[in-house]
Amino acid sequence: MAKKKIEVNIDSYGIYTKWERGSKALPKIRKFTKEVPAVIDIEFGYILEIKRGKGKKIEFCIDHPQIPDDEGNIRPPFDDVEYVGSNDYRFFIGDTIWAPAENKVGPWRITTYVDGKLAADITFDLKLPSSPEEIPEWLR
Repeated sequence: MAKKKIEVNIDSYGIYTKWERGSKALPKIRKFTKEVPAVIDIEFGYILEIKRGKGKKIEFCIDHPQIPDDEGNIRPPFDDVEYVGSNDYRFFIGDTIWAPAENKVGPWRITTYVDGKLAADITFDLKLPSSPEEIPEWLR
């Protein structure tokens, strides 16, 4: 009998409610967008739905603009691995902006591979707001 193929879909992408790392609850989508205002504490990324993939490896990378660390060295892209925990699995990958927001502007490319195959590749464009109206109401 043939093995059923893993099914991976992007459920949502854009700006989300605050996500608590380690929590089983995923953040809620606030706005579908790839244009994100570079505002402190804004959460952005995407949620993947993975079916029939229990135990498979998820590899992800957040390739951010040239952000310096406290010593002035450019931070490398962030990458990590997680494993699919069930046959009907939802996975959030994203980031949030921390101070100072000025050095976080530019393209943030987030890629995810499931079982060695590209599942998602989205680039978010972060820009400093030019007016208070560009800052989401829930962050003002």
